[in-house]
Amino acid sequence: MGKMTIVIDDELEKEFRKAVAKRYGVRKGALGIAISEAIKMWIKKVKETGEEW
Repeated sequence: MGKMTIVIDDELEKEFRKAVAKRYGVRKGALGIAISEAIKMWIKKVKETGEEW
């Protein structure tokens, strides 16, 4: 497992945590699951649009 430390806007974090709790509950690991899902979706979008890295 990789580990990342990021800094994001407070409001974005608040919205994200709320959405994660709604979808996955407040169980341990929910944020990691949601972040992994979001990163995979972003990578897929970049690949589909042919954007350069």
